[in-house]
Parts: sequence; C-alpha cells; structure tokens
Amino acid sequence: MPVHVIDSLFFRDLYGTAEMRAVFDDLNLLQKWLDFEAGLARAEAALGFVPVEAAAEITRQAHASHMDIEAIKRGVDETVHPLVALIWQLSERCAGDAGRYVHWGATTQDVMDTALILQLKEAYPLFETSLSDLIDAAGELAGKHRDTLMAGRTHGQQALPITFGFKVAVWVAELRRHQERFAACKARVLIGEFGGAVGTLASVGADGLAIQARLMQELGLNVPEIAWHTARDHLAEFASVLGMITATLGKIAHEIILLQKPEFGEVEEPFAMGKVGSSTMPQKRNPMLCEAIMTLSRLTRAQTLIALDAMNHEHERDWSSFQMEWAYLPELCVMTHGALQMTLRVLRDLHVYPDAMTRNLDVTRGTLLAERVMLELGRFVGRQTAHDLIYEAAMEAFEQRRPFADVLKERPAITAHLSAARIEALLNPAEYVGLSGVFVDRVRTSSS
Repeated sequence: MPVHVIDSLFFRDLYGTAEMRAVFDDLNLLQKWLDFEAGLARAEAALGFVPVEAAAEITRQAHASHMDIEAIKRGVDETVHPLVALIWQLSERCAGDAGRYVHWGATTQDVMDTALILQLKEAYPLFETSLSDLIDAAGELAGKHRDTLMAGRTHGQQALPITFGFKVAVWVAELRRHQERFAACKARVLIGEFGGAVGTLASVGADGLAIQARLMQELGLNVPEIAWHTARDHLAEFASVLGMITATLGKIAHEIILLQKPEFGEVEEPFAMGKVGSSTMPQKRNPMLCEAIMTLSRLTRAQTLIALDAMNHEHERDWSSFQMEWAYLPELCVMTHGALQMTLRVLRDLHVYPDAMTRNLDVTRGTLLAERVMLELGRFVGRQTAHDLIYEAAMEAFEQRRPFADVLKERPAITAHLSAARIEALLNPAEYVGLSGVFVDRVRTSSS
C-alpha cells in the first residue's frame, strides 16, 4: 500500500502523471546507474584506461532487466549503502575479468548525482511540451476573449472595466517568462558528475579530464567545471523555477475558483454530466480541478524550500543533505507536471460566461466608471477637487443603493460642467477598457 498520494492507485492522477512517474520509477533509476557504469567503462576504454573488451562486456550486462532486484534491495538493507550491491552484482555478471573494471575511479555520489541528472534530462521534454501547450491554450483563450468586457477588480472590489482576454494575457506573459527561465537553466542543470572520492579525480590522475569529457559525451550531458558534490545550486535553481511555475498555476486556479462562485458566475472549470460536486448536495458544481491545482501549488512550494536547505553541505561531501534530493526532486517533478497538465485541461475547456460578466459590470450601479467621470470633471475644476466631488457622490450612491448617474445629475457642482447626456456616456464601460485589446495582441504576438 503506498504511503504517498503520488503513488496511490486512487489519487495518483490528481497529483501527477504516468509519464513523469515513469521517469522516476525505481527500474528507470536503476538503469540510469547502469548507464553511468557502462558509459564510464566505454570512456575509459576509449582512452586506453581499461580493456576495450571489458568495456564491451560491462555494457552488455548493464541492463536493469539483467539484475536481481531483490538481491540489490537486500544488499542496500544489509550494507546501508545505495550502490555497492549493484556494483557487486554487475561485476559478478561480467564474463572473464571484465568485472574488475566496473566503477573504476568513480565514487558512489558520481553515479547517484549523474543518474539523477539523467532522470531530469528525461523530465525536461515533458515539462517543455506541457508548458508550451499551456501557453498556446492560454494565448488562444486570451485572443478569443480579447474584447469580452468584464469588471477588473483590485483589493477584491470592482475597480475599472477590463476584458477577460486582458486578464488571461497577463497569465500568458507570466507563463512565457517561466518558459524562458526553464530554458535558461537547462545547461546548468543537465551537467554530469565524475570527480572521485573528493572530487579531484586523483583515482585516474592525468587522464581524469579526458575521461570525464568522454563520459559526459557518452551520456549526453554537459561537462562540469569542477566537482559539484557539495554545490547543489543548479538543482535548487531547477526546483525554484518549478516552484515559480506551480505558484503561477495556483494563482490561475484560484482566480477561476473566485470567478466561478455563483455570486460571480463569470467562468467555470470544465464540466460534463457525470462530474459530481458533492455526495450529499446534488446541485453542486465544485471547482475540483482548480482546487487540486492549488493543492499542488502549495505542496510544491514546500519542496523549493527543501531544495534551498539541501544546498547546505559540509566539507567535500555530506550525504545528510545530498539524500534529501532523492525525496524532494521526484515528488516536485511529478506534482509540477501534474499541475501543468491539469491547468492545461482547465484552460482548454474553460466555460466563459460573457453575459454574467456584462451583468456584473452594473452591480455597483455605475460607480465602476467613477475614475472616468472624475478625470473628465477634473478638466474643468482640477483633479483633486473633482476627486472630492465624485468621492462624495460615489459614497452616497453606494450607501443609498442608488444609480450613480442619478446622484451625479443631482449635484450642481458636477452638472455645471457635465450634461446629463455626457454623464450617461461617461458611464459606458465599453468605452473605458484602455489598451486592453492592444496588450492582448502584444502578448500574443510576442508569444508566437
């Protein structure tokens, strides 16, 4: 029985995806360890450090399907070491004396670090595709609703008119910045490790740099400038970018939840008959997908803090920090990919209700356009005087629950400069969305 929701038969697809879980599957991790050992043997053979035949035999045996998994597990339990049981078994499987060259010059953390990076190398395209698809879906939504009027809100209160496309375009621009950050850190993240016991490559001497370069070529990873056994900043950067991505996804989900409240009714996450909101209240159409995204956003935020804590190492190696990555990185990757895919599902099929948005434009009885009236009046009496006059009228309209236009028309200090017809015209929200559409176009153009 699993102890974590990302592995739960019932809940795992609310907290992640099968594709990302496969990247961090134990057998895939085992294969990455073996890929390192085989790649190291080939690199050393190419430079005459070990026999070519030995490297070929090590490569032939370095397949997870060849390994006795239970024996490796027993070995880990007995030795309290993550790798020696595998090294022993791989060495024993090799014909002739090839086994004596397994793991030559490497230290366990070289293997563990590089295997983790090889997993992140597999994870990267999954993230890149999902993020790109999400940006495309959000961009399409922004374009579709470029001119769909709605109330813009600040401090939880109606402020000025905007368009729904403008709101979504803000999301698009933010997601695209995450895309740029994720691409920018890729070269720093996908860097292998081969340093030996304390990172100096003393075990292979003068050939160390050549072996290291050849090994990274074999594995398709970047060559480290120096050992990073105790320097985990690139993993913390990776985790931080994922944390920023999920923070944005959580914000988007929360906004949809707010706008889906019946009192707003402006948008709704995807709904189809059969989706049940409550076991006892049949009428409920709850934003369950968005709530799940917010859950993932909060959980992954904690993982980014662990990533920063894992940067704290002693001397030339410190497994008390290093081992934290085995726990937080798979979880962070699985949950982030789950949040991306769920948000993509929401935005692709989001229900948007323009009629409700139009209806809500009038819930403040016209005071939504108070700024516009103030600025127009200010041309005659000055901005501050106009602010005071419109403030008093707006407060009266609010407290007496009266149309703002009626209150404005009753005040001589206002009507001396603004006719009744002009006041009515100034209170048209469609004429005061600023450059909402222009900004939507700008974001969509720069996204393409």
